[in-house]
This record gives sequence, structure tokens and C-alpha cells, in this order.
Amino acid sequence: MTDRNTNSPHILSASATLLGLCFVVLTSINILDKKGATIIDEITAFAILFFITSSVFSFMSMRSKTRKGQRYENIADVIFFIGLFSLFITTILITLNIIK
Repeated sequence: MTDRNTNSPHILSASATLLGLCFVVLTSINILDKKGATIIDEITAFAILFFITSSVFSFMSMRSKTRKGQRYENIADVIFFIGLFSLFITTILITLNIIK
């Protein structure tokens, strides 16, 4: 069996950091009263859900003493990628001025 749970600390750290970034974006949108004007807040809200879920699974992976730890890490990895991809799409849309 390979060394398991080696990526979980990295996933947890990156997820927590990007989770904080998403909260800053959502707060900024609310302060600027742009809540209904763009889809950025919806995409960011989904990214928050992905990153918090990824954080939970990576934490569970680190704490697991059974074989499920590797499964939790794999789930956290996939969910983290989905959250990262959603932020990538948001960035592309903003950069190309598709979202006004």
C-alpha cells in the first residue's frame, strides 16, 4: 500500500485559503450592492461550498486511521479541483469582460 494521506494537509491548507478569498469576494459584492447584477456571487457561493467540503474531507482523511482515509483524500482532491475550476471560469469571464 502506498503512503496515504500525503496530499491532505496541502488540500486543507489551499482549500482554507481559497475559502477565505471567496468570502472576501462575496463580501465585496454585497458591499458594492452588485448582488443581483452579476453571476459572480452565485459562482463564488458554489466555490465556497466546494472548498468547505474539500476541507472537511481532507481533514477526515488526515484523522482517519482506516483505509477510508485514502478515499476521503481522493474525494477532497476532486472536490477541490471542481472549486478551483469554478474560480478559473469566474476569472476568465471577468478578464474577457463577459460579466458586466
